Amino acid sequence: MAAAKKSAKKAAKKAAPKKAAAKKAAPKKAAPKKAAAKKAPAAKKAAAPKKAAKPAKKAAKRTPNAAFMKPLTPSADLAAIVGDKGLPRTEVVKKLWAYIKKNGLQDAKNRRQINADDKLKKVFGGKSSVSMFDMTKLVSKHLS
Repeated sequence: MAAAKKSAKKAAKKAAPKKAAAKKAAPKKAAPKKAAAKKAPAAKKAAAPKKAAKPAKKAAKRTPNAAFMKPLTPSADLAAIVGDKGLPRTEVVKKLWAYIKKNGLQDAKNRRQINADDKLKKVFGGKSSVSMFDMTKLVSKHLS
């Protein structure tokens, strides 16, 4: 009996691929063609020459804002750190950060806090620690 079951299983396996092959080989019905599909390529061809006719716009070079480039004179307290010449606001902040990093005044745990030394305390209004975001507000009071 066991032999009969095995042969029946083999026969079923052989028959199964034939059924699947018969389904695949069956001719498919052609899908009805849509009229809109034919019109779409014609519309694309007509639109293509219009795009090519437009001249390509060149990206204009970015010009710096005059307000940022205006030289400002620092107060005596700020001049001890950045120098007494007139500098744009951006350069003042760059020199201030160079001073902070050179003297290791950034807080070790919270890098956004700046620990002021004697020179910076005068600029920061007597505060011993200031966040980097408040620093620019306090420095702007020393520029004219």
